[in-house]
Order: sequence, then C-alpha cells, then structure tokens
Amino acid sequence: MSNLVIIEGVGKQDTIKKYLGPNYEVVATKGHVRDLPEKTLGVNLYENFKPQYQIMPDKEATVKMLQEKAKKADKIYLATDPDREGEAISWHLCHILGLDENSPVRITFNEISKNAVNKGLENPRGIDIKLVNAQQARRVLDRLVGYKISPILCKKIQPRLSAGRVQSVALKLVVDREHEIQKFVPTEYWTLNAELFPTVTDKKDIFKASLTKINNKKANVPSGEEMDKVLAELKQGEFQVKSVKKTTQKTHPQAPYTTSTMQQEALNKLGFNLKKASFCAQELYEGVNLGEEGKVALITYIRTDSVRVAPEAMAMAKEHILATYGEKYVPSKPNFYKTKDSAQDAHEAIRPISLERTPEKVKPYLSSDNYKLYKLIYNKFVASQMAEATHNLVVAEIQNGNYTFKASGKTPVFDGFMAAYSDGKKASKKETTSEEEVEEGLNDKLPPLSEGDKLGLEKLNPAQKFTKPPQRFTEATLVKEMEERGIGRPATYTPTITLLASRKYTEKDGKYLKPTELGEHINELLEKYFSDIINVKFTANMESQLDEVAMHDINWQDMVGNFYKDFSKLLYACDKDSVKFKIPPKETDVVCDKCGGKMVIRTGKYGEFLACSNYPKCKNIQTMTKEVGKCPKCGKPVIERKSKKGKVFYGCSGYPDCDFTSWEIPTEFKCKKCGEYLTKKTVYGNTRYKCSNVNCDFTHTVKKPQTSENK
Repeated sequence: MSNLVIIEGVGKQDTIKKYLGPNYEVVATKGHVRDLPEKTLGVNLYENFKPQYQIMPDKEATVKMLQEKAKKADKIYLATDPDREGEAISWHLCHILGLDENSPVRITFNEISKNAVNKGLENPRGIDIKLVNAQQARRVLDRLVGYKISPILCKKIQPRLSAGRVQSVALKLVVDREHEIQKFVPTEYWTLNAELFPTVTDKKDIFKASLTKINNKKANVPSGEEMDKVLAELKQGEFQVKSVKKTTQKTHPQAPYTTSTMQQEALNKLGFNLKKASFCAQELYEGVNLGEEGKVALITYIRTDSVRVAPEAMAMAKEHILATYGEKYVPSKPNFYKTKDSAQDAHEAIRPISLERTPEKVKPYLSSDNYKLYKLIYNKFVASQMAEATHNLVVAEIQNGNYTFKASGKTPVFDGFMAAYSDGKKASKKETTSEEEVEEGLNDKLPPLSEGDKLGLEKLNPAQKFTKPPQRFTEATLVKEMEERGIGRPATYTPTITLLASRKYTEKDGKYLKPTELGEHINELLEKYFSDIINVKFTANMESQLDEVAMHDINWQDMVGNFYKDFSKLLYACDKDSVKFKIPPKETDVVCDKCGGKMVIRTGKYGEFLACSNYPKCKNIQTMTKEVGKCPKCGKPVIERKSKKGKVFYGCSGYPDCDFTSWEIPTEFKCKKCGEYLTKKTVYGNTRYKCSNVNCDFTHTVKKPQTSENK
C-alpha cells in the first residue's frame, strides 16, 4: 500500500519519515501553494468578498509534483502545521488534489515524536472548515487593508510603501511610545537609606533601612532643601526598632513558555533577536541530527499562546524531578497554569518532547545558539513542574521621631524550582536588585532585632533622583505588548516586527526600537484618516471576532462586510483630501558633477536616488550609493560607485576635490608592517584584509562565525 503524507516544512521531512517507515512517502509544500494574486486585489467586492485564489507562480513545480504523487497514492494524509494557517493550507491542497475535504484526510500532531505522529495517523479527520474560514477572513481583511491603504501612502508620502492591519498598529505602538518619551517632563525626588547597627552588640552588624513614611504618610521628599531638613531632624533624634515581623515567603514557579515569553527571555537572557530566536526554535521543533539516532525533534510546536501541559508530560516531569532532584522537589499537587482568556489554547506550552534528552546529552550535536535555547526551554519546563521555593523574611520597622524606616532580610530556606531555573528574582549578592528593593532596604540578612532595640547610626545616604520616561520597546517587549493588548497571534509577532524594520519604518538604537522619520509620517497619515481602524482596541476586537469564526458557525463574509462598509468611507475621505505628507529630501556631501550644487536623497518608484538640489535648473540624477567607510586622504565618506563597464569600485564622496578611488573597501585599520591603511573584501563568506601598499604583502583573513544561521 502506498501512503502519501504532505507536510509544510521541508526541515521536518526526514524526522517524520523515520517514524513512519517505508510504506509512507513524506513530501513538503514548503509553505503556501495557493494564495491571492500578488499584483491585484484578488477579492471580489461585488460577490460577497469571494477570494480569487491561484497557484503561486513559484510553487507550480511543487504543485505538479504533488499531483503526480497523489495519483499514485492509495491514501493521502495532509499533515500541515496544527494551526489555522496549516488548516487552510490543507484545505487548499484538497482543492488542488481533488480530495473530499470532509473525508478523513487531515492529521495533526503537536510534537514530532513517534507516539504523536502515530496517534495522528490513527485519528484522521475532515478539514475543520471553521478554522479555514477564520484564516480566510484574516487573509481577506489583511488584503483589503494593505491593498487599499498602501497606494494612498505611496501617493501622499512616497513610492514603495505599505500598510497592514496588524503591522500599522504595531508601528503606532512604537510611535506613541516615542511621543510619550518626548513629552515626558522629569520630576525631582529624593530617597534616603540609613546604615544602622544594633547598639547592644560589641560589633557593628550594619544593615540598611529605607525611609518609607513621614508622619505616617508615604515619604515624599521633593527637593534637596527638604532633604536637608529631614537629615538635620534625624541626626538630632534616635533610631529605635518599632516592630519586627517574621514570615515564611513562598515563591511559585512561572508557567512554561508560550511563543511570546520564549522570545522575551531569549532576548533578555541570551541576547537573541526575534529572527534568531524563531530560527533556532524552528530547528529544534523540526528536528536535529543526533548521530546514530538520526534526525530527532526536541521540542513541541513553537507557535502557541497556551501554558497548558498534557497529563503525560506532567507525569514525565514528575519522574524526572524525582530521579534528578529528590522527592521534596516534587509538589504535593501538579502545577497547573491558567491560560489567558484571549488565547486560542490550540496547543500545549513549548516544552521538551523527552526529558531524557538533557541539554548536556544533546550539546555535541547542536549549534551553540540551538543549545542555549534548548537549555532555556528545558529548564523552564522542568522548573514549572517543581515545588515552590521558600525564604525566611524578616521585616523591621524603625522609628526616629516622625520618620519611619523599613529594613528587610531575606534568607533562602528551600530552593525548590530554583534548583533548575531562576525566574530572574534575586538569587545572590551579585545580582542587581530593582530600585524598589533598594528603596525598601532589602538586605541579604538582618542582625537579631527586637522591638524597642536602640540602633546606632553609621551613615545617612540621601540620593537625588528623577522620574524616568517610559522605555522604548525592545523587540521582546513589543511582542509582550502586542500579546497583552490582543494584537496579532503567535505566528504573526515575528514577521510583523521584522517587516517594520525591513521597510525602514523602525530602526534600532542599541537594542531599543524607535520610529524612523518615514515611520512617523506614515503613522501621522494613518492617525489622520484611519484612526477608527488602525488602533489597538479595534484590532484586538477584530482578533476576537476571528476567534469566534474559528470556534462557531459564523459567516466570515458578513464579518468582513461589516468592516468594509465603514472602511470604504474612510478610504474615500482620505483619497479625496489633497493634503500631502511628503518627506523633505535629505542633504548629502555629494557634489553635483554638472553644476557643483549639493546632491540630495529623493525616493522614487525604484527606491532612493541622488538628485541635484538645484532642480529644476539642474536635472542631474545619480544612482543612490551606500557609504562604506571614510576616505584615507580627506576623511569624507567613501561611497560605492560603478564604472562605465558596470564594475563596482569605491570613491571619495568629495570628488572632484578629492580623487581617491579603490577597487576594495578602505578601512580604518593600519598595516602592521608598513602603516598604510588596509582594504577589505569578502571571499567565500570570509573577510580578507589586505594592505593598500602594492609593495607590501600583508594580508589577514577573518573567518565567518559558524552560527546556526550560516552553518
């Protein structure tokens, strides 16, 4: 019997084939094979928003291959990804291959393990048309917004711009945060720590206490003058212990990862950007070669907003914790975590498929990045199923006249889940405490204190501070904001944020995102004409409506129709308005070789180009070239140019005053032999540095790092 299994990603093809055996052929679609046309709207506005699907031009060979194999197969199983998009791809395949969508052709599995794949095969079903309709609604909505607003942006701002239903709201979050920062006015305030010690002991057991109350109200010292008065009164008074409270504090482990929390911690703990975190997670999910074992998937499905854990995974974790850490690390009851109401909860949390494959066991087979991420996911899941950590907490209130200070000491009793994974709470003296902890006088340990004890003063430490503006978003905190606001879904976070950067609507300042001038202009236009739909509340509500379509028999065309009725009015008003949002051209140091004027950067149909600032008197234009370094002769930027024969060379932007040219990129590095500048060139992915002096033979090659992205 011939069985054909069709999956999405080619990366997991070998892993699945290994589990199924010789009677099954596994082929991959490599993503979508049928979609709306690229160059036209592809949605019939006059026939109830009927999508006009077509085979994607670059997938014609793939479709032909699938059709040929389907003809020879006795049974066909559609095993595309277990989400709405995967369901829609299977639905499209039914139409392409002539399969009955109600027949048992669809199989799903949350993890690529032998048990999960076989269980999927044992339980085939028909296409879930509700999931397909939710995906169709999303696709049509995104197409309407993108293809209707984008031409307006191109006409009113500059060519080659795009808008998107989720993309534009994500941009709005970045722009709004930037405006908050710009408008922020810092307010001065002062804090005070006292270094104290018990007078009843011979030695000075110094501890810190922070001023918390003045006249039994929250301490508020707005200026240096006020602080001077406080210090004077404290020095005249006496410090005395008012109360001592001793408690045992329990800390519960956090839930295992969802897509967004994994991305956040991959940035915060590993320094991975969204692209790298997604790439590594995809490889771990699809499978890595473990030597004699062959290709094996290590983690469950990576696009999830759920923290749910399957009962068998809980049992696996309990067995592992018992064997590795001991009985006291196993909680009396299994740890369950509540998934957010807005989540689809279609899949489990991200977790290891087998706890027997420890990070150290598989480390020899993983790239450095994949190992780091797998270790993070592994330890996070194990910790989520472990017992609570406990600490002894001592809190002392200290009085001096009208001033109340607070000192606390926290000592560990039982590390619990922290034996496997620290959630970022204070774990050692070396870790930096938060500002709030410092102000509350948090100590590792307090000396023995009793009510009424007199305390000696070692030192008063006043500190002037200013309120801080909100921080710009990082990629990770923007994902968190999108998730909390209900904007987009796990599968859309990374492509949305990546698109903003690739379109140059946002840029990075260190690890932080800020809007570009272009991004600001786009947001300004959208705010003026489309604020009713390009906003957080509307977009989150639309996601909820899509969820309703996925769960219930709701007509998706009616939902789209209700949206388009109001949207079309906004389009008409915007298009009718003659207001332009053109960005003024940017000046450069490049000199016009026809009239001597300065060249400016303009944007046209095919991207940026250089034009003379004396236009229309001078109509000289040049191809936009990128700066590659500084001129060794005059220090001005060196730009990439092309010779009459089309060969690339590098020349000083100060030409004709400076005639520097080079066939290779000049660098700021000097030759160790003769002191001349070095040039660089990429050769087979490696960077080769060479002395610019023709009489010197110095060269040095820096090999390309072997990361998971280029191995």
